[in-house]
Amino acid sequence: MPDPAVIVLEDGATFTGEALVGAGSVGGELVFTTDMCGYQEIVTDPAHCGQLITFTFPMNGDYGADAERDESDRAHARAIIAREITNYRFNRASRQTWLDWLAEHGVLAVTGVDTRAVTRHLRDKGALRAVVSTEPRGVKELRRAAQRLPLMAGLDLARVVACREPYEAAASQGRSTPELHLVACDFGLTRSLLARLTGGGFRVTVVPGNTSAQRILRMRPDGVLLSTGPGDPAAVTYAVKAIERLLGRVPLLGVGLGHQLLARALGFDTYKLASGHRGANHPVKDLLSGGVEITAQDHGFAVREKAVVGAQVTHVNLNDGGVEGLAAPEYYALSVQYRPDPTPDPRTPWPPLERFRREIERSKHGGGG
Repeated sequence: MPDPAVIVLEDGATFTGEALVGAGSVGGELVFTTDMCGYQEIVTDPAHCGQLITFTFPMNGDYGADAERDESDRAHARAIIAREITNYRFNRASRQTWLDWLAEHGVLAVTGVDTRAVTRHLRDKGALRAVVSTEPRGVKELRRAAQRLPLMAGLDLARVVACREPYEAAASQGRSTPELHLVACDFGLTRSLLARLTGGGFRVTVVPGNTSAQRILRMRPDGVLLSTGPGDPAAVTYAVKAIERLLGRVPLLGVGLGHQLLARALGFDTYKLASGHRGANHPVKDLLSGGVEITAQDHGFAVREKAVVGAQVTHVNLNDGGVEGLAAPEYYALSVQYRPDPTPDPRTPWPPLERFRREIERSKHGGGG
């Protein structure tokens, strides 16, 4: 029989459910995502490091799990919370059930929760620290434990999830020999984003996020990617300093956390969102083309809009008007807050990457074109 589980937030709010996988107590920032699928990708995305994920979609786990869907080499979420977690495997490509996968990766899974009430609470109060527990501990004790957890603001989690040593990414199958070389700074790089780069025809060298500008430039890249990742960009000061030294010397593309780090290097400020943007249904307007994209997002911090010499806002979120993209043409630099969706064919063009390719070519011709 499943063990009774309780979710206690730092403000004293309490929700109950049943633990299908795992036991004990785990704590972290409690957030919600509106994704209807991709649960395995979410749990393994480094952007969710140290978080407790509430799924607003009522059914979770119905098509099973498979190692090919992992976004990294391990689970980063500490617990998942859903209305109903199933143990089906209704997909021919799935080699194990979702509950088996969660047990194998040590993720506490709580079902039978009123996730609508959890989401409404987080929407009104913002993301909060919480503890999920199957232990016979009192609510007051668990609330104090939640209050002792570190706040997400001020945390450098990029250092926790980044690779430790540089490596060369495997070339994409079916592509000709890459002509352009990218250095990807890993602040929490996902496998799907890396596949987009190699599938887009780039040779990619991945380096830890704390790699110096001098060392990056010695690799003589045609461009530098600043990757997605978790935590507070204001805490990743070493990366901002390196980016400042790279500006104008090599084209830059920031994605997710990388967008926020580039923004800070250009002179923008960042701030913590109340409940964050997490899901696959966020409308973003491209101010340069006039088009609108329905994007996938998973971030708790954002760029504050202000006038910065040499930089312009290129994308805005149509839900809240937030900054979703920047460009600094003089520095051959651009960024987007949203991430590319995982796709069966990573060679599918992604507009920000195609725009970045044009910036690389423009830099090679001295700014012309």
